[in-house]
Amino acid sequence: MDLKNQKQKEKSERKKMQTIPNETGAIALSGHIKIFDPNSGEVIVDKRNAIHYENMSESLANSLANRTVGQIYSMSFGNGGSNVDPTGVITYLPPNTTGQNADLYNPTYSKVVDDLSAANTDPTRNKLTVAHTTGAVYTDIVVSCLLDYGEPAGQSAFDNSTDFNGDFVFDELGLKTWNGSATSLRLVTHVIFHPVQKSLNRQIQIDYTVRIQTLTNLSAT
Repeated sequence: MDLKNQKQKEKSERKKMQTIPNETGAIALSGHIKIFDPNSGEVIVDKRNAIHYENMSESLANSLANRTVGQIYSMSFGNGGSNVDPTGVITYLPPNTTGQNADLYNPTYSKVVDDLSAANTDPTRNKLTVAHTTGAVYTDIVVSCLLDYGEPAGQSAFDNSTDFNGDFVFDELGLKTWNGSATSLRLVTHVIFHPVQKSLNRQIQIDYTVRIQTLTNLSAT
């Protein structure tokens, strides 16, 4: 190829490149939990959570690539997220959001919330719902979980315990994604709150919203 033809080819390639949009984007993730009594309507906890970005990024990629892993599978409850001193002052620990094997400080109970899983014993009340409004640049995953009167097994009869270290006096909660088996789940969110006792005399409903929002037209870095 002579020099003239080479220059014409390079000019043509540059022109093609100019027609390709030079756009960069990002994804913003946020989460919010609401814990309440479904009978009285009393709101017990209402706050945002922390995101485990490494595990969440891998879960999103695996889900988009149809690798049969990465989907939200269970909601985990624990009692190791705070300390209550004798005067009633509560000290909160930071959420666990680093390391692929991160977990709750002291997980004591969990429920399957993937309503397509055979391990979910009540998929009408423990389920995942995708909520999207046409034209919006965000989509919500609403995770619903009900702790019924009889669960967990071994709970106290009434919610009047003064022992904040009980297995079912919860002060931390997280969502976990499927990673091939029920023993290799990945923590993708973690939230810590004041102690909440689950007892036989009441139900507790958790509505956990994870918002995935696309951010477009960002400046290239």
